[in-house]
Amino acid sequence: MKKLALPAIGVGTAAIALSLAASAVSASPVAAAAPWAPGAGGASCAACASTATPTAPLTAAQAADLQAMAEEEKVARDLYLAFAARYPSRTWDAIAAAEATHLAAVRTLLSRYGIADPTAGKAAGAFASSWARSLYDRLLAQGSASEAAAFGVGKAVEIDDIARLDGAIARATQPDVRQVYANLRKGSTRHLRAFERQLAR
Repeated sequence: MKKLALPAIGVGTAAIALSLAASAVSASPVAAAAPWAPGAGGASCAACASTATPTAPLTAAQAADLQAMAEEEKVARDLYLAFAARYPSRTWDAIAAAEATHLAAVRTLLSRYGIADPTAGKAAGAFASSWARSLYDRLLAQGSASEAAAFGVGKAVEIDDIARLDGAIARATQPDVRQVYANLRKGSTRHLRAFERQLAR
């Protein structure tokens, strides 16, 4: 599948490809297993957050990764909420709930390291970065054609996310940041499988 055309993370770069990592969910067609989705709908993700104490400040590149990750999680959450309002499958509600917990986990890291949160105070569909707004609008339009098209959007998003999270993990050196990224990657893999099952029906 063609990868989503998005900016890559680098020093001073405030955007990376849509790393829409998500946890598994249990009360829908999305596969799940604790601790990723201990409750119905996958709204709880105890494994996503980390209570580790930071031992060193983030580099400029690592801070940019984290800020971009927050915007990516918001793009994912807002997209899936929009699709949930349009289509009947419970998959959308479940994954949107999981995305909300992931955004909260990333926001915890931003606060912990004293980094500005680009998603703070932004309504659904509103973004600090032009790349995030453009991406959201494009994918929303694409997924609005049909539910099958929306599932295709979800699949493409998760494929790209896995690759981009690998890059962020490689750049991360703090244990708590690496833990959150790794957990998000596991969830993204589960969501990819869920979208693939929906498309195979």
